[in-house]
Amino acid sequence: MKAETTAIHASDLVKSNTGDVTTPIHLSTTYYRGEDGGYPGGHMYSRVSNPNRSALEKVISELEGGADTCAFSSGNTAGMAVFQALKPGSHIIAPDDMYWGFKKQLLTIFADTLSFDFVDLTEIAKVESYVKSNTVLIWAETPSNPLLKVSDIEALSNIAKQHKLIFVVDSTFASPILQNPIALGANIVMHSTTKYIGGHSDVLGGSLTFAAKNEFWEKVKNIQETGGAVPSPFDCFLLLRSIKTLAYRIKGHCENAEKLADYLNQHPKVEAVFYPGLPSHPQHEIVKKQMRGFGGMLSILTKGDAENARKVVNSVKIFTQATSLGGVESLIEHRASVEGPTTKTPQNLIRISVGLEHIDDLIADLEQALG
Repeated sequence: MKAETTAIHASDLVKSNTGDVTTPIHLSTTYYRGEDGGYPGGHMYSRVSNPNRSALEKVISELEGGADTCAFSSGNTAGMAVFQALKPGSHIIAPDDMYWGFKKQLLTIFADTLSFDFVDLTEIAKVESYVKSNTVLIWAETPSNPLLKVSDIEALSNIAKQHKLIFVVDSTFASPILQNPIALGANIVMHSTTKYIGGHSDVLGGSLTFAAKNEFWEKVKNIQETGGAVPSPFDCFLLLRSIKTLAYRIKGHCENAEKLADYLNQHPKVEAVFYPGLPSHPQHEIVKKQMRGFGGMLSILTKGDAENARKVVNSVKIFTQATSLGGVESLIEHRASVEGPTTKTPQNLIRISVGLEHIDDLIADLEQALG
């Protein structure tokens, strides 16, 4: 099935005797045991599994072409499960433009147990030079947050295979509709399902999809089930509802973002536009090779300093000044102030999540804000 069909039907559970077309919410935390001590319904305790979570994991697995998916209560807990599954003393190669939440995890939570190098993964020739005897994992984020850098997934997977490393791709900015890293050689695909998969700014979640059910998958699965940082049945219900329209929402996000990027790229008060769909983007050819669209995220550098950038985000009328991304509403923010004093994000950078409003209204709003 194509993605549009998979998104609607892959989560269907076995039809109940009430004939539900939409998966009902299963709130029970525990399940009947049979006379033999087993669990005839397939579930034992909701921390371990739940019908709604099973349906969510199934549809994400099929959209990503993976063997299994572990759903978590947030994107941060999904990423953390990968780091927790590594042996103490392990070394990680991570992107220099890594999502600040994961970077903060490494620097403040795992600094005593793991070592890591933050590398420009777009410079493939240099990546291999960072592989050490204790390197076990390459973590890529493509497109990246907030500079929209694009890493060559296939090239990085070849390095990972050569050195027998685990290769993880944070594909949140792309969604399963635009990019499938497993098909390009990744071992694990990570999503903050809060973003495009949820799509309505009303549910928190994360997921890890595995290319194979191997030993590392077992470790992460154990962390998920034993640690218990799992989404609630209602969270899963909301995500399943949203996934059904994911493919069509992504088309709208991409269409609006391309037009907005073209407009901003010619604006006299914009110093630079970071958007994979622009021919001027440094990795534009790689984008065309590994993605099926250019996404709904872009960042701009305004002319002037941080104060000028803040003035722009404080002047919008339709855009909402808020953190996060991937919702139907357009969001805008001065990114460096979110990431804190140690950020390397330019002080004049504004990150934009392009929503599904009419593009003429979005352009008019930024025209008056920049003016």
